[in-house]
Amino acid sequence: MIINTGSRTDTVQYYTQWLLKRFEEGFVYSRNPIFPNKVIRYELNPEVVDCIIFCSKNYEPILPYIKTITAKFNTYFHYTITAYGKDIEPNVPDIDKSIETLIKLSEIVGKQRIGWRYDPILLTEKYTKEIHYETFNYMTKEISPYIDRCIFSFVEIYKKLKKNMPEIILLTDNDKTEIAKHIGSIAKKYNMTIQTCATTGDYEQFGILKSGCLTSEILGQANNIQFKKIKHSGNRKGCNCMENRNIGDYDTCPNGCKYCYANQNSEIAKINFTKHDPNAPFILGNLHETDEIIQGKQQSFIIQCEQKKLF
Repeated sequence: MIINTGSRTDTVQYYTQWLLKRFEEGFVYSRNPIFPNKVIRYELNPEVVDCIIFCSKNYEPILPYIKTITAKFNTYFHYTITAYGKDIEPNVPDIDKSIETLIKLSEIVGKQRIGWRYDPILLTEKYTKEIHYETFNYMTKEISPYIDRCIFSFVEIYKKLKKNMPEIILLTDNDKTEIAKHIGSIAKKYNMTIQTCATTGDYEQFGILKSGCLTSEILGQANNIQFKKIKHSGNRKGCNCMENRNIGDYDTCPNGCKYCYANQNSEIAKINFTKHDPNAPFILGNLHETDEIIQGKQQSFIIQCEQKKLF
């Protein structure tokens, strides 16, 4: 099975000590967001965890400890760096600082384990298509030698986003095609592999692959392992990734990104962050008397579980 640490919150940036404690104790609890009294326990054991997926906008806090994880587990790291400033991503480091940290991470874990996420792509009067092209070109020039690939997607317009970002300009199909053409050309200039994520558009004519961002091929090549051929349904519509289990909680990320889908309210997330206990098995809260603990189904899909680690 695949454990995902960052789809619901930026665990790496804000909950590093908790995450390290979970690896040290060898298990973690995850509360079911639909049925809150259902608690799933996952063993953090390389015999049943095929790969640990990290996704963050700032890896600086965990850099000194990364090797303690890569020494035991197969890993893959998504690093999100976008064109936006503090007006949209208030608590995210600026572009140059993020690039500096990405390079440090790459030197530790190897470029084959890092996917740069330039997403979501959205438009406002400030963040025009031209700003995206200029910024993406600058970032690609700096980042491409240190990553496995770049993954991008277009923003999904949902009710909460309309409320949080009234300034957003709706993307037309023509806009998406034009943007894909330009960033595909930039990626080609710097010999960088680029792909979409959970999008229905086909931009292969611009050199853009249509793939999942966490496929068995990507994770296998990154860690020199081979997975059994099993059909995966993905995590949402248009997703071609291997199924994975998340150990974070919604409404716990203090980044405050205006386009965030994981926080219902940024103020609630800030309050929840103050309630975090780094020694608890949950990222937020503790066990209640009414909780039912269920052992999560964990099964390895690696053909040969005994393998040589790259690091």
